[in-house]
Amino acid sequence: MSSLDQARQTQLNNIQAKSGKTLDQVRVLISKSGLTRHSEIRQLLMDKLGLGYGDANSLVHFAKASDGQSAAEVGALTPEAVLAGIYSGGKATLRPIHEKIMVALGKFGPFETVPKKGYLSLRRKKQFAMVGPGTKGRLEVGLNAKDLSGSARLVSVPAGGMCQYKVFLASPKEVDQELLAWLRKAYDGSA
Repeated sequence: MSSLDQARQTQLNNIQAKSGKTLDQVRVLISKSGLTRHSEIRQLLMDKLGLGYGDANSLVHFAKASDGQSAAEVGALTPEAVLAGIYSGGKATLRPIHEKIMVALGKFGPFETVPKKGYLSLRRKKQFAMVGPGTKGRLEVGLNAKDLSGSARLVSVPAGGMCQYKVFLASPKEVDQELLAWLRKAYDGSA
């Protein structure tokens, strides 16, 4: 079991202990409520089970298998289907950039790819990068690496986010040596 899977399982175990309900009982509660919108179900779980926002939000995703990881785990979606969903419609043009990054990363060594709803989390012992569609028709690469200096291209992200830096790419040509050096630093630092 990966560290991400362990963390997720620990959170689910803690939620069950806090609420006094099993995951199956939560699914029944959600089903009987007749609610379908994520925000309404989250509020229901907060009100009925006394859960905080984060726990209730995670529980809705798990119960409905609505994030990429849950959907893939329950067999609703294969990893390829998750990718196809991420890069559908107007975002399809970003897939070649994604593929070029993944081929380059494959040369670094082993790592885990964890599908999420709108991106892929790339992990070793901890997340070192995330890759997925960003805004304005660009691919977003998030990096977790120490000792990098932000720049116009390597944008520093305020503390508390999922990544320390972001790089936006509009073309496969932008998967260059500079980007790969930053990815390598993040990869090496996540062991």
